[in-house]
Amino acid sequence: MTRQENRPDGGELLARTLKAAGVEEIFALHGGHLESFWQGCVRHGLRLTDFRHESSAGHAADGYARTSGRLGVCAVTSGPGFTNVISAITNAYLDGVPVLFIVGSPPLRDVETNPLQGGIDQVAMAAPTTKWAHRITHAERIPELTAQAIRTCLNGRPGPVLLDLPIDVLHTPVAEARVRAATGLNARTAPAPAPAEVAAIIDLLKTARRPAIFVGNGIRFARAEEELRRFAELAGIPVFCGGHGYGALPYDHPLWCKDLALLGLLGMTGQPGIDALLAVGARFGLFSGGRGEAIVPSGIAIAQVDLHAPELGRLREVKVPVLADARETLRALAEAARDVEWPDWSAWAATAAGLKTMTDGMFGPAPAEQSPIHPHHAMTMLAGVMPRDALYVLDGGETSAWSHMALKADASWQIIGAGYHGCLGVGPGMAIGAQLAHPGRRVIQITGDGAIGFHIQEFDTQVRHRLPVVTVIFNNQLWGMSAHGQDLIFGRGRRVIADLAGTRYADIARAFGCHAERVERLAELAPALERTLAAGRPACVEVMIDPEAVHPSMPAMVGADKPAPNEIMIPYYDNIVLD
Repeated sequence: MTRQENRPDGGELLARTLKAAGVEEIFALHGGHLESFWQGCVRHGLRLTDFRHESSAGHAADGYARTSGRLGVCAVTSGPGFTNVISAITNAYLDGVPVLFIVGSPPLRDVETNPLQGGIDQVAMAAPTTKWAHRITHAERIPELTAQAIRTCLNGRPGPVLLDLPIDVLHTPVAEARVRAATGLNARTAPAPAPAEVAAIIDLLKTARRPAIFVGNGIRFARAEEELRRFAELAGIPVFCGGHGYGALPYDHPLWCKDLALLGLLGMTGQPGIDALLAVGARFGLFSGGRGEAIVPSGIAIAQVDLHAPELGRLREVKVPVLADARETLRALAEAARDVEWPDWSAWAATAAGLKTMTDGMFGPAPAEQSPIHPHHAMTMLAGVMPRDALYVLDGGETSAWSHMALKADASWQIIGAGYHGCLGVGPGMAIGAQLAHPGRRVIQITGDGAIGFHIQEFDTQVRHRLPVVTVIFNNQLWGMSAHGQDLIFGRGRRVIADLAGTRYADIARAFGCHAERVERLAELAPALERTLAAGRPACVEVMIDPEAVHPSMPAMVGADKPAPNEIMIPYYDNIVLD
């Protein structure tokens, strides 16, 4: 029963509330616990995109939110449906992405009866990696509590929220008079900095010799790109990004420097590094060099703007901490900057911006008959063939690193991937979410042969929903980062569980109904990519790359870049120093 004498059930109330909040897309995998909700979605015109694994549905909602700035919504069933989506919840949490996860659960009356797909506390399991996790126990409260969940997702530092909806609550009809209204659906906060904080940031930067701006996800979700450009141009300060800030300024902008990690090249070439830094919506951590000194030296003057207080002062002492919205702060800085006599930093800005092209020629010429293909040559060719406004979803270890070296983004939604969670397999779902968020653009998933194996079945989802995602698989027949890391730490000949030889991924994609090609020579790649784009349907290009090619960041990633005699190398973190 869905409606009887003006008595909507819980599924109807949930769908109605999401519609009122402006939600258009639901990423899902069918489960009986949510039957009444599925019916409500149909009635209210909410598009349901169903997947072959719940994790991909969660990553799709994440990719939709990352590339659109809007709320992503994922709905999955109880028990294994919920546990399958935990990686996606965690990925959104660690990167601050606003996703509402709706999960079914057994009837409230069946608690402690060993019910089907029950027996676990889903709310307690989700609580550590969500902004809020809550079980709704009365149907009439669904609109009110769903509105609270949406406010929580989108305000302050964005992040995921989980709503647990027992099947009996969703299927129970209630009188309209008892329904609690969905209030505050459009509440959005954008706290501005205090005038004294703006003045302090201006003073900090104005007295520097080599200042820089460091941006991240906060620019994307605040839609602060224009304000960033205005302030950077008025002050003449170069702009770098972490793992989530690509495209905050157009690639060819004279102040755009791309990865903050490139600052490490200054020390390697005997040049001085930055002496002041303004971090806006960017966190200090892996993408800023962690506790190391090569990228952001300790002791330099730092101003940091963030919506999440725990980030202010993480890893580095912050002279000017500002708890505020990125857009409002940059707008205030741009207004103040018009009346400031700024130093001439043009020489420094040119040096900083030049870092993004320093590695272009480090791998030599690209012979047309090259086979297997060097990944940098392949990635450079791919970047030259794809439309300039293409949206890239990156998956995999070294494959993502090669991508970052070659791809050019002009907008902050153009390059996305996993961040601090380091979660492989995000690509298929994120690419589908991105394609639905940007139906008029080409979405290119770039992945490794290891990462594609997690959710290769989502080729079926792309075909069923007619989503023309292009998947490019860099196949070196290895868990590349693992194999090369073991070589660096232990020496050649000691690889363990790192081989992936023999699988023909293009054949698998073709069997799912995709246009698919396998490329073994560099000369074949551009024509194959062009045919793939022209096909206008889900497609896969498998590129056989050189298994001996090691990304230049790998020695640092595994602690093999000049370890001290008393250090034990460990991959991805600081080496262990023995007393």
